[in-house]
Amino acid sequence: MTNSNNTYLPRLIEKPITESMKTNGCIVIEGPKWCGKSTTSERFAKSVIKLQKPATYKQYRILADIGDDNLLSGENPVLFDEWQKIPELWDYVRNYIDETSGKGLFILTGSAKPIEDKERHSGIGRMKKIIMRTMSLWESNESSGEVSLRNLFDNTKNVSGKNRYQLKDIAHIICRGGFPSAVIEKDKDISLNYAKDYVNTLVSTDITSVDDIKRNPKRARAILKSYARNISTPAKMTTILKDVESNTDTQDIRTINSYIDAFSKLFVIDETDSWTPKLRSKTAIRTTSTKHFVDPSIATAILDANPNDLIQDLNTFGLLFENLVIRDLKIYTQSLDGNVYNYRDKSGLEADAVIHLNDGRWGLIEIKLGGETLINEGALTLTKLKEVIDQDKMNKPAFLAIITATDSFAYKREDGIYVIPIACLKP
Repeated sequence: MTNSNNTYLPRLIEKPITESMKTNGCIVIEGPKWCGKSTTSERFAKSVIKLQKPATYKQYRILADIGDDNLLSGENPVLFDEWQKIPELWDYVRNYIDETSGKGLFILTGSAKPIEDKERHSGIGRMKKIIMRTMSLWESNESSGEVSLRNLFDNTKNVSGKNRYQLKDIAHIICRGGFPSAVIEKDKDISLNYAKDYVNTLVSTDITSVDDIKRNPKRARAILKSYARNISTPAKMTTILKDVESNTDTQDIRTINSYIDAFSKLFVIDETDSWTPKLRSKTAIRTTSTKHFVDPSIATAILDANPNDLIQDLNTFGLLFENLVIRDLKIYTQSLDGNVYNYRDKSGLEADAVIHLNDGRWGLIEIKLGGETLINEGALTLTKLKEVIDQDKMNKPAFLAIITATDSFAYKREDGIYVIPIACLKP
């Protein structure tokens, strides 16, 4: 991503790309349109083929059809931007890697998952997939980074940091989103238009081009709007169906699922799966995933909500703020080799985020707008959840934390729970 001064804002994905190119023949970078895949990938490539350009696509489509050796020619690493337009590239690249045993030869970027091919090889051991999301607050230089998520896992004794943002600032950040073009836009009002343009293109063009299935833009918008109204909740597809039925012509659940699946293929929907720890009791764990977008601005754009609207509706604000925090946690956790989950059981006990690292360490997080009352509620939830998890069969939590929007400082409570403004956090 570049701005008008031709400066590049570093992305956290650069480290895993660098490391993966040393051990894999091809890196596959997937993520939503406009998130910066091309610009970042070009920093690693020596040859760039942009398949979104009609003339380039036609040329390489012919080369792929006839199996011409020039298809993969160029100084390595060769970048194929929007590779899914020619799905056969996957097998051509894989076979070339098998024959040469080379590392860091190719980079494939895609803003949509290719149409499924049962005969396509998985590429294990040759092709490394890396997800790229929109920009976190640390990447956009809007977080001070005074509190490190990594340090929380390393049992830091204390935290400190000062939050410079008020509620209205966080509301603007949510509505603007983390799309690079919006982040670098200096005019705050104009910066809010990028997510709206993204959504308009999404429902009018991308929803059909992703798999060549003709879809109704009005219906796509209605389904996306219903999804946004249920953001940061475990709402089932039947709930979405009822909402859509009340606003458009009657649909069936298969239609809803078809549209949701298409949005997922476009990396627009980024649901958070459930965590299933070992518990001391036999309480049933709810396994429904939590509804999240890859960026919270998608929700505000489809709902036609501006920063003032959020401030007037703090309940919706809180749900959208959760989506913002989950986005950042997923970006940060990727660099720590871990995953983000949610927890919810039939007794009503839940945690907004569980960060589980591949080495077995884990931490619990509640997400609140801020204020003493909400923080105390979050602390009570975290304490209860810690007690129901069987720590004889699992490690003790590395930390318990509440991430807020507006609290002035990061600090450690007397009960050991950290309170951290999102604008103080970094990986």
